[in-house]
Amino acid sequence: MLRTTRNDGAEVNERKTIKVPAYLNVVDIAGLVKGAAEGQGLGNAFLSHINACDAIFHLCRAFDDPDVTHVEGEVDPVRDLSIISEELRLKDEEKLMINLDKLEKLVTRGGDKKSKPEYETLLKIKEVLVDEKKHIRFADWSAHDIEVLNKYLFLTSKPCIYLVNLSDKDFIRKKNKWLPKIKEWIDKNDPGAPIIPFSGAFEHQLAELETDADRKAYEEEHKCVSVLDKIITTGYKALQLEYFFTAGPDEVKAWTIQKGTKAPQAAGRIHTDFEKGFIMAEVMHFVDFKEEGSEAAAKAAGKYRQQGRNYVVEDGDIIFFKFNAGAGIKDAKKK
Repeated sequence: MLRTTRNDGAEVNERKTIKVPAYLNVVDIAGLVKGAAEGQGLGNAFLSHINACDAIFHLCRAFDDPDVTHVEGEVDPVRDLSIISEELRLKDEEKLMINLDKLEKLVTRGGDKKSKPEYETLLKIKEVLVDEKKHIRFADWSAHDIEVLNKYLFLTSKPCIYLVNLSDKDFIRKKNKWLPKIKEWIDKNDPGAPIIPFSGAFEHQLAELETDADRKAYEEEHKCVSVLDKIITTGYKALQLEYFFTAGPDEVKAWTIQKGTKAPQAAGRIHTDFEKGFIMAEVMHFVDFKEEGSEAAAKAAGKYRQQGRNYVVEDGDIIFFKFNAGAGIKDAKKK
């Protein structure tokens, strides 16, 4: 709560609304070197860290600096992209062949029929990963194949976003000799993948400024803006994530859900009882709320709707859930 003083000296309580944003958890993992799949550099430790992630921000360096050494001796982001791409594939190949060998013994020698569908999927993966030397995410997979892929969490099945780190000078002038070559490599080797040029030096300068006004002035001076928000939202999209809002007098909160989530399951993100006792969702889109200026105006314009349990939540929905408060208690007693 905020406390203020009136002109007559009396204290007045003012309500402060808390904003709880959605977040994307990003883990900084040390760089990968040639031969990592065979244990070079951090080797298996590095690759096991990637295993725990759902997507990859692939950061490549596209600036020269004599004070920042490069493990390969000179800057060449296209070479670096090729090295890392192949190291990820080689590590997946090693993991695949170990598991394929185990299943082959069970299925072909042991006659284990239960393991046969998984074995057949691994053979399909071998065709892509080993024979064609492609990343797993580039092939088409059946629902059953995807279940097997989810079990093994192969590195090359993870979506990838390419971040190109430029010098602040190149970022400001929007020009860099490596960008066309990087785009050409990605178009050939990972078509459709997002590419985001940014500058760590520029972002660092912004972060060092004390106020939003100072940061805005710095951006206006250099006619450039931070791309951190773009990086985060691109990461969200790569993971097929979106968010909806709940709002009250004390708190506005963003909730992260998987794209395609229906209203009852979205309610369950807040509390399991909300999903069990779901009655309806009262929904308005954020763009409609912003355009009309208030909830009352959105209602008057017919942009505030009641939706049932088959409603698929859209990115940026503002939702008020109605639910039966006793539903969760009744379910609990039956157990």
